[in-house]
Amino acid sequence: MNVLIVFSYPNQEGLNYAFLQKVIKACEENPDVRSFQVLDLYQQGFDPVLVFNHQKKRRHMYKDLELQSYRDQIVWADKLVFIYPIWWGRPPAMLLGYIDQLFASNFAYRDKGGLFPEGLLKGKSAVCVSTMKGPTYYPLIWLHNAHKTLMKRALFRFVGIRNVKFFEFGNMERENGSQVKKLQKVYYYLRRIHH
Repeated sequence: MNVLIVFSYPNQEGLNYAFLQKVIKACEENPDVRSFQVLDLYQQGFDPVLVFNHQKKRRHMYKDLELQSYRDQIVWADKLVFIYPIWWGRPPAMLLGYIDQLFASNFAYRDKGGLFPEGLLKGKSAVCVSTMKGPTYYPLIWLHNAHKTLMKRALFRFVGIRNVKFFEFGNMERENGSQVKKLQKVYYYLRRIHH
């Protein structure tokens, strides 16, 4: 199993970075993981701004040479692991910009003229590890679980990824927020996971 870890947090300190280290350790220790790569969107200077105009057509994004190495990573991966905070009820603009540009028509899905497109990333699976300052139940009550709906239904299901696991952790800035327990939960899951 090849694992692509997409890390979207601007600071290489704190809990999101600690989650990244736990995911890396789990991948190193899981005998079913042949290889893994880490894509740190902020460290790599990924440009999240989607640009298309009369010269750069959106329908041609799937063959944009500037994005080829990122597409190659997705093709290579059996499992995609996303690590990010929840800000204002959704992932950071950096991660959304990555999604906008990489999960493009004729790469991640193909329009067939019907109600739903054909997902071209079938057979892959995903894990989302997200953190937030507020309580874990806050998005469920106040935002009708918009984050999970966005990621699972509007993104993954659309492109053919059906096997998706969510870790949504709240109260991450509290001293008694069970941070160690939450880090271990992600570590043990990924250390034992099969494709």
